[in-house]
Amino acid sequence: MKTTKIRIIIADDHEMIRQTWKLLLTQEGQFEVIAECSNGQELIDQLHKTFPDIILVDINMSPVNGFEATKKIIKQWPHARIIGMSINDQPVYARNLLQLGAMGYVTKDSPRAEVAKAIMEVMNGQQYVCEDIKKKMQSD
Repeated sequence: MKTTKIRIIIADDHEMIRQTWKLLLTQEGQFEVIAECSNGQELIDQLHKTFPDIILVDINMSPVNGFEATKKIIKQWPHARIIGMSINDQPVYARNLLQLGAMGYVTKDSPRAEVAKAIMEVMNGQQYVCEDIKKKMQSD
Protein backbone atom coordinates (compact mmCIF):
# COMPACT_ATOMS: atom_id res chain seq x y z
CA MET A 1 0.00 0.00 0.00
CA LYS A 2 1.38 3.39 -0.99
CA THR A 3 1.46 6.03 1.72
CA THR A 4 0.89 9.63 0.77
CA LYS A 5 3.75 11.96 1.56
CA ILE A 6 3.18 15.26 3.33
CA ARG A 7 3.59 17.96 0.69
CA ILE A 8 5.63 20.98 1.81
CA ILE A 9 6.51 24.40 0.41
CA ILE A 10 9.57 26.12 1.88
CA ALA A 11 9.81 29.93 1.78
CA ASP A 12 13.15 31.40 2.82
CA ASP A 13 15.26 34.14 1.27
CA HIS A 14 18.46 32.08 1.57
CA GLU A 15 18.82 29.45 -1.14
CA MET A 16 21.23 27.40 0.98
CA ILE A 17 18.65 27.20 3.80
CA ARG A 18 15.91 26.10 1.37
CA GLN A 19 18.12 23.46 -0.21
CA THR A 20 19.31 22.18 3.17
CA TRP A 21 15.80 21.85 4.57
CA LYS A 22 14.62 20.22 1.35
CA LEU A 23 17.43 17.66 1.59
CA LEU A 24 16.87 16.99 5.30
CA LEU A 25 13.10 16.70 5.02
CA THR A 26 13.23 14.51 1.91
CA GLN A 27 15.55 12.11 3.77
CA GLU A 28 12.82 11.65 6.40
CA GLY A 29 10.83 9.66 3.82
CA GLN A 30 7.33 10.88 4.69
CA PHE A 31 7.87 14.42 3.34
CA GLU A 32 7.98 15.82 -0.18
CA VAL A 33 9.09 19.39 -0.87
CA ILE A 34 6.95 20.45 -3.82
CA ALA A 35 8.20 24.04 -4.18
CA GLU A 36 10.69 26.57 -2.86
CA CYS A 37 10.12 30.33 -2.68
CA SER A 38 12.55 33.13 -1.92
CA ASN A 39 10.06 35.59 -0.37
CA GLY A 40 6.50 35.93 0.87
CA GLN A 41 5.07 37.28 -2.38
CA GLU A 42 6.59 34.42 -4.36
CA LEU A 43 5.03 32.06 -1.80
CA ILE A 44 1.57 33.57 -2.21
CA ASP A 45 1.92 33.40 -6.01
CA GLN A 46 2.99 29.74 -5.74
CA LEU A 47 -0.03 28.87 -3.57
CA HIS A 48 -2.31 29.90 -6.44
CA LYS A 49 -0.64 27.20 -8.58
CA THR A 50 -0.18 24.38 -6.10
CA PHE A 51 -1.25 24.12 -2.47
CA PRO A 52 0.77 22.08 0.04
CA ASP A 53 -0.15 20.30 3.24
CA ILE A 54 2.42 22.37 5.18
CA ILE A 55 4.02 25.77 4.56
CA LEU A 56 7.41 26.44 6.20
CA VAL A 57 7.92 30.19 6.15
CA ASP A 58 10.92 32.24 7.24
CA ILE A 59 10.06 35.33 9.27
CA ASN A 60 12.73 37.70 7.95
CA MET A 61 12.30 38.02 4.19
CA SER A 62 11.70 40.96 1.92
CA PRO A 63 9.80 42.49 0.23
CA VAL A 64 7.05 40.44 1.99
CA ASN A 65 8.14 39.00 5.34
CA GLY A 66 6.79 35.90 7.05
CA PHE A 67 4.34 37.83 9.25
CA GLU A 68 2.79 39.66 6.30
CA ALA A 69 2.73 36.49 4.17
CA THR A 70 1.04 34.54 6.98
CA LYS A 71 -1.60 37.26 7.38
CA LYS A 72 -2.35 37.27 3.63
CA ILE A 73 -2.35 33.47 3.33
CA ILE A 74 -4.70 32.92 6.28
CA LYS A 75 -7.07 35.58 4.94
CA GLN A 76 -7.27 33.80 1.58
CA TRP A 77 -6.84 30.19 2.76
CA PRO A 78 -8.02 30.01 6.41
CA HIS A 79 -7.18 26.31 6.70
CA ALA A 80 -3.54 26.71 5.62
CA ARG A 81 -1.07 24.98 7.93
CA ILE A 82 1.83 27.38 8.42
CA ILE A 83 4.96 26.81 10.50
CA GLY A 84 7.19 29.83 11.02
CA MET A 85 10.96 29.34 10.97
CA SER A 86 13.40 31.91 12.22
CA ILE A 87 16.87 32.35 13.59
CA ASN A 88 15.14 34.52 16.20
CA ASP A 89 14.30 32.60 19.36
CA GLN A 90 12.34 35.33 21.14
CA PRO A 91 8.88 34.17 22.31
CA VAL A 92 7.26 37.39 21.04
CA TYR A 93 7.97 36.31 17.44
CA ALA A 94 6.28 32.96 17.99
CA ARG A 95 3.31 34.53 19.78
CA ASN A 96 2.83 37.13 17.03
CA LEU A 97 2.95 34.55 14.27
CA LEU A 98 0.52 32.21 16.05
CA GLN A 99 -1.86 35.14 16.60
CA LEU A 100 -1.82 35.73 12.84
CA GLY A 101 -2.98 32.16 12.26
CA ALA A 102 0.19 30.10 11.95
CA MET A 103 0.06 26.73 13.68
CA GLY A 104 3.71 26.30 14.54
CA TYR A 105 7.04 27.95 15.17
CA VAL A 106 10.54 26.48 15.14
CA THR A 107 13.95 28.10 15.19
CA LYS A 108 16.62 27.41 12.62
CA ASP A 109 18.58 25.87 15.50
CA SER A 110 15.84 23.28 16.06
CA PRO A 111 17.04 19.73 15.35
CA ARG A 112 15.70 17.99 12.25
CA ALA A 113 13.74 15.55 14.44
CA GLU A 114 11.97 18.45 16.14
CA VAL A 115 11.07 20.08 12.81
CA ALA A 116 9.69 16.72 11.64
CA LYS A 117 7.70 16.48 14.89
CA ALA A 118 6.37 20.02 14.35
CA ILE A 119 5.23 19.10 10.83
CA MET A 120 3.48 15.95 12.07
CA GLU A 121 1.76 17.79 14.97
CA VAL A 122 0.56 20.59 12.69
CA MET A 123 -0.64 18.04 10.11
CA ASN A 124 -2.73 16.53 12.92
CA GLY A 125 -4.30 19.91 13.69
CA GLN A 126 -2.16 20.70 16.75
CA GLN A 127 -0.15 23.84 17.42
CA TYR A 128 3.58 23.31 17.89
CA VAL A 129 6.21 25.61 19.39
CA CYS A 130 9.79 24.34 19.60
CA GLU A 131 11.19 23.35 22.99
CA ASP A 132 13.69 26.23 23.07
CA ILE A 133 10.96 28.86 22.78
CA LYS A 134 8.55 26.98 25.06
CA LYS A 135 11.15 27.13 27.85
CA LYS A 136 11.57 30.88 27.32
CA MET A 137 7.78 31.40 27.31
CA GLN A 138 7.54 29.66 30.69
CA SER A 139 10.18 31.94 32.18
CA ASP A 140 8.57 35.13 30.78
